[in-house]
Amino acid sequence: MIRSAKAGDASRIAEIIITNYRVNFYPYFLNDDYYFNELNVVDMASEYEAGSEALKNTWVFDDCGVVKGMIRVRDNEIEKLFVEPQFQNMRIGQTLLNYAVNELGATWLWVLEYNIRAKTFYKHHGFELTGEKMIEDEKVPLSKMALSEKT
Repeated sequence: MIRSAKAGDASRIAEIIITNYRVNFYPYFLNDDYYFNELNVVDMASEYEAGSEALKNTWVFDDCGVVKGMIRVRDNEIEKLFVEPQFQNMRIGQTLLNYAVNELGATWLWVLEYNIRAKTFYKHHGFELTGEKMIEDEKVPLSKMALSEKT
């Protein structure tokens, strides 16, 4: 069910990412111009064109031809993990996360500080807050989480 992303998956990956950005992040930033004008499927899909670094580092959860989730891992960092909202709570995120940890050697990630649901998900799967924080794009507070040594 998990496979390397292909260029033909680009628009589906973009849809999943943008839907999740709007559902999970818009309520905190309330930036209509960014979330509903600047952020769009065409531009996001272009990041995943054939041969791109993003495409090479992305894997998808493919259920009989329907891409339901995606994960992007570079080196040992999970850069993105999103599941289409209609398919959440079906263990797709867990499956992608386990694949990243067990098959790709992922050990850490940045999470939006406000995103309690994501932090709870990662904690449940063996990640802990490290105490390290950063501000991305001058306004987005992120917290670092790393795989617990106990896991």
